[in-house]
This record gives sequence, structure tokens and C-alpha cells, in this order.
Amino acid sequence: MELFYYYPWLFPVLAAIFGLIVGSFLNVVIHRLPIMMEREWRQECAESFPEYKITPPKGTFNLSVPASTCPKCETKIRVIDNIPVISWLFLKGKCHQCSNKISARYPLVEMLTSALSFMVAAQFGFSYFTIALIFFTFILIAATFIDLDTMLLPDQLTLPLTWAGIALALFQISPVSLQDAVIGAMAGYLSLWSVYWLFKLATGKEGMGYGDFKLLAALGAWLGWQYLPMIILLSSLVGLVFGLIQLRLKQQGIDKAFPFGPYLAIAGWISLMWGDAILDYYFQYVLGV
Repeated sequence: MELFYYYPWLFPVLAAIFGLIVGSFLNVVIHRLPIMMEREWRQECAESFPEYKITPPKGTFNLSVPASTCPKCETKIRVIDNIPVISWLFLKGKCHQCSNKISARYPLVEMLTSALSFMVAAQFGFSYFTIALIFFTFILIAATFIDLDTMLLPDQLTLPLTWAGIALALFQISPVSLQDAVIGAMAGYLSLWSVYWLFKLATGKEGMGYGDFKLLAALGAWLGWQYLPMIILLSSLVGLVFGLIQLRLKQQGIDKAFPFGPYLAIAGWISLMWGDAILDYYFQYVLGV
């Protein structure tokens, strides 16, 4: 659009505002999607195994129903209390009815979503692919926090993300070729799948979940197979650092499970933003090529 050509700062600013609004919605997704999955599993188990007399979930529960309420006093959240960041600051992080504490993570997710949207828009400029990358960032944020909370990476996020990456390549919206996107999805899934089975055969334990395979497949579809080694290396390094910190702070044993999806998401986003610069630095200053 010509407006963004004459005012290049406008697109990142609009992206940041949009990200702030979407961040508020992502808080809902992060909280409700795992509950929706659990209810769906319970419904399927109740229908498939009636002999166990499993009580199916009652009522409707999705991203919009029932209305959000305070977990303590069950007062409905007012519209004025849903303004991103501002409402939390105005309420001083407490429910307006019972003064129950509201987690600071809500405004932090909103600000994180806004900041990352701004960075993507500023880095790549206005294009249809940049808009797609902003939504790509939204999915990574939601998947990261859901995995941190529940050790789950929902198929409702990872599978559409994979197909979206392939579709963008198919219609030549993405700079990644269709061949590289398809190979990236296949190689991303199979690489971690192979590690999973090698580890399981060697130790008899499961080292990671299938959601990690699907997330790396999605990253491969969006970035191309060429970035997979970087993503795996960066995610391993980030996972090692944060894993050691987590083990030390919580004084857990080394066999305690922790999510790997957030580290894949962080590594994938870093590769998206600065992958070329990292590779150039590595070849020039490390390998001397």
C-alpha cells in the first residue's frame, strides 16, 4: 500500500496495536484450549467405553462460552476490564469485585505479542507474507505458553500451522519454494521422530512428545529445510540453559520432564528474524569462508 511506502513507521505501529489486542485473545486461547481438549477426550472416552461409566462433560465450553469470570468470586469480567494492559494497571492487578489477585502474566503476554508483532513488521516491511508471519508469531506464542502450562502442544495449533506454511509456498506468497517447504515439513517431523525412537529403544523412556515433531514440521514448512539444523541446535542450547535453571530453582531431579516446545518456538522465531545474519556470521568468522 502506498500509505506504508510514504510512512514506513505506520505498519509496525499498527502491527503493535493489533498485537496488543490479539495478545488479550491469546490469553483466552492459552487458558481455554487445554480445557476444551480435556473435555473432548472425556466425551470420546464416555462414548467409546460406556462400561467404565465415565461422566461426560456438561454444558458448552469454547473460546467464547461461557463468559470469562473471576475464578474466586465468579463475577463476570466487564468489557472495561478487558482493555489490554491498561485494565490490569487500572485495577492494580486485582478483581474489581473481590480484589482477588490477577496474574501479571496476562499483561505480559499482551505486551510480548505486541512487541514481537512490531519487530516482525519493522524487520520485513509491509507485505502479505509479513502479515502471515505476524499470525505465525501469534501461534508460536500460544503454543509456547500452553506447553509450559500443560506439557501439551495442541494439534489445533501445530497442524494448521504446517499446512499454512505449505499453502503459502504453493501460492508463492512465501519466499520459500514449495519443494523446500514440503521437504522442511517432512524432515522436521522425521528428525525428531527418529531421535524419539532411538532414545526410547536405548533407555525404554519417552524423551519427548509427538507435538514437538509436529511443531518442528511446521517450522520447516515456514522456513524451509535449510533452517532445520539451526533450529535444532538453537533449541537444544536454549533448552539446556533454561532446563538447568529450572532444575536448580525447583530442585528437581534430572529425570523430571520439562517441555521442549517453547525452545523450538523460540529457536524458530530467532531463525526467522536473524537466521541469515547468524549463518553469515558463522561462515565468515567461525569457518572463515
